Amino acid sequence: MKSSEGKHENGMSRRKFLRNTGATAAGAAAGNVMYRKAAATEALRQETLALDGGTPAVSFPGERLSAATKWPRYTEADKEAVWEVLERPQGAVYRDLPILEQEWRDYHDVPYTKAHLNGTSSLTSLFFALDLPPGSEIMVPSYTFFATILPMRFFDYVPIFIDIDPRTACFDLEDAAKKLTPRTKAMIPMHSWGLPCDMDHICAFGEEHGLIVCEDAAHAHGASLQGKKMGAWGDMAIFSFQASKPLPAIEAGMGNYQTREYFERAAAFGHYEDPPKFSEDSPYRRYHGTGFGQKYRIHPIAATLVRKQLEVLDERNAGVQARVRELNDRITQLPGLSEPYCRDDMERSYYSINMLFLDEQEAGFTRAQVTRALQAEGVRARPGSYPEQHKFNIYREEQWWHHKPDVPDVLPGTAQVNSSCIFLPLLYEDLPELTEQYIHAFEKVWAHRQEIARV
Repeated sequence: MKSSEGKHENGMSRRKFLRNTGATAAGAAAGNVMYRKAAATEALRQETLALDGGTPAVSFPGERLSAATKWPRYTEADKEAVWEVLERPQGAVYRDLPILEQEWRDYHDVPYTKAHLNGTSSLTSLFFALDLPPGSEIMVPSYTFFATILPMRFFDYVPIFIDIDPRTACFDLEDAAKKLTPRTKAMIPMHSWGLPCDMDHICAFGEEHGLIVCEDAAHAHGASLQGKKMGAWGDMAIFSFQASKPLPAIEAGMGNYQTREYFERAAAFGHYEDPPKFSEDSPYRRYHGTGFGQKYRIHPIAATLVRKQLEVLDERNAGVQARVRELNDRITQLPGLSEPYCRDDMERSYYSINMLFLDEQEAGFTRAQVTRALQAEGVRARPGSYPEQHKFNIYREEQWWHHKPDVPDVLPGTAQVNSSCIFLPLLYEDLPELTEQYIHAFEKVWAHRQEIARV
């Protein structure tokens, strides 16, 4: 009973009573959740692993899955646009290229863009545009494709190999700060697998130390930080449109430039027809007819494909993101399984794969054991890896360099990522049945992880 003073007969206030009963209810609810989880785990333990002759968790037709993971995906409209180019290829060069570059400028809100033959030629043009003294150091992750580094040697630049953050597989700014020298002039972070680097912090670091900040956005079409697209943060940026990329054009590239100087040098280097288009006061206008000896013009068919794919880029990115979330939000609750950390103010894209991290100690079994068990259940999982450039011979042989780089023996973050990651395929169609079967497969394998670990 309750007294006139608002207290129960035992002297407990109404607020305290409600707080205590609320805590009791919350505890009961938590207990119910734990009970249900324990019951579900026990039910999974009763299932026989496919490794031991049990029924695989994934029964989804393999040919249907192959169709849903197929990349690139070109529509009939894309093919018709390509056919129009085949009918008049020269006209397409002069019609589509300037339109494409304008559309790309508008999409990224940058002042200058230049379409290139591929990502490698975009990078080579970027290095020429830097116009740095011989022996200048450029910070770059070892966890990247060789084109982000090797063209430096043609301009007498020196790569400084930077580690990656094992939580993100992206540029480790703390490691960069330790390796900064008076000779360091620029840095090129790469947005690994479509996850944005911390460009706000990187640009602040660059400004503090007088460094030119460039972006390797070859993986990150459409990704953004604080609403600002990747490729719009640095002084320069490059993109690759190779067939595996989020925006695929078989083979093509693009450069973004924040200043007229960078743009004109990059354009004149590989586009002999561009200098006459520069303003009268341009120091590069006089190189009309020759440029600087390279021919890096984008192929007209590729330019057409870039334009068509750009129309659906954001929609496709959103679809892939939603499907990854449907899977990862469930399976990353399993002990020892996580995904690359993405800040709340970031919108990532996904390049090629869905990458997960396995903490073998917390999970209780090894990556090899996990992937073997998942594959037996029908999951297209595999141990992941990406090139570690500092391990290749060309960086250690003096004959290829004016100034031979200092090559580290090991980069801990890079080594950790490559030893712990698991790759899953990306889905380009909604397949909720398959997603549920993948979740079931992961949970089944984790329920049996102690016995798997003993094998």
